[in-house]
Amino acid sequence: MRIYDVTVPISAATPTYPGDPGVEISQWAALARGDAANVTLLHFGAHTATHVDAPAHFIEGASKVDAMPLDALVGPVRVILIADEVNAINASHLAAQALEGATRIIFKTRNSAFWSDTAGGFRKDFTYIEPEAAHALVLAGVRLVGIDYLSVEKFESERHETHQILLSNGVVIVEGLDLREVAAGDYELICLPLKIADGTGDGAPARAILRTLD
Repeated sequence: MRIYDVTVPISAATPTYPGDPGVEISQWAALARGDAANVTLLHFGAHTATHVDAPAHFIEGASKVDAMPLDALVGPVRVILIADEVNAINASHLAAQALEGATRIIFKTRNSAFWSDTAGGFRKDFTYIEPEAAHALVLAGVRLVGIDYLSVEKFESERHETHQILLSNGVVIVEGLDLREVAAGDYELICLPLKIADGTGDGAPARAILRTLD
């Protein structure tokens, strides 16, 4: 069995979605300064790097991240490869894939290559999931959808339809995955977001791994 860590590291160099808080990591206490222990202060948004979106992210009064169903975040998952020339995943791309029996779907796209060089900051030209594809995933009975950049939605979308469709139908969204080392196929997913109890509960950073099934 092989384990793939598909989590994007959090650092000051990690790109963040425009308008979200930047990443600040500082030393609160330090042995080198004579303190009793090293303690790091973390400051970043809930949707930083690899993270999970809760229904409360876009739906007023919906369930929060601390109440998310863990059984949706752990279990068999299918990684689907989307060709590099595809900028928007639509229903026709799903029709060409074997979705039958897959309750968790992760899309590996051209986005994964973006994690090789983050010096340029956030990429606005990322591949996203169109609303019609979101509808198709819901109809197929998918419980979790993941993608390899910071949003499933087209950049600067006004209505956020893809998020609305998935979240309103109980589909967990995982964003910001790094799939550079992962081939298409079936795996076991383990993705656990931080259990944040305060705030609006819109989401949380997560550690995500894929394990081969053999």
